[in-house]
Amino acid sequence: MKVCTVGKEETQTLAQELLKKIGNRVSDSGLATVVGLRGDLGVGKTTLAQGIARELGVTEHVTSPTFILERIYKLGDQVAKWERLVHIDAYRLDSESELKHLGWQEIVADPANLILIEWPERVEGSLPKDIIYVDCKHIDELRREISW
Repeated sequence: MKVCTVGKEETQTLAQELLKKIGNRVSDSGLATVVGLRGDLGVGKTTLAQGIARELGVTEHVTSPTFILERIYKLGDQVAKWERLVHIDAYRLDSESELKHLGWQEIVADPANLILIEWPERVEGSLPKDIIYVDCKHIDELRREISW
């Protein structure tokens, strides 16, 4: 568990730690690596996703895919484990079946994908059993508790 102030440097450090943990994890499922980002509105899920994207070499501006639901970023050659970062925001989804319209079956079946999904509890039945959950909670205006 980590308690941090909300700031770019600390978020970047957390992103490095999280990537190291999931990068060292061996999945025997042959599926994408899926990370569920849980927490209330405004707790820092997208900020953490931005830090992970930066750490993976994404140079585009990473924003929450709340209204388009999904953004896919191609990763450079320096990231041997994954070829794409898929960022999904399930907040506006009413059912798991809506996730299928995003091409979920194909995305999750590709081990070259690292998938970050905000609000995973909204589509929990469609998520792989080896999902890694990251919980973000408010402590106060400047600090968050991040655990995985």
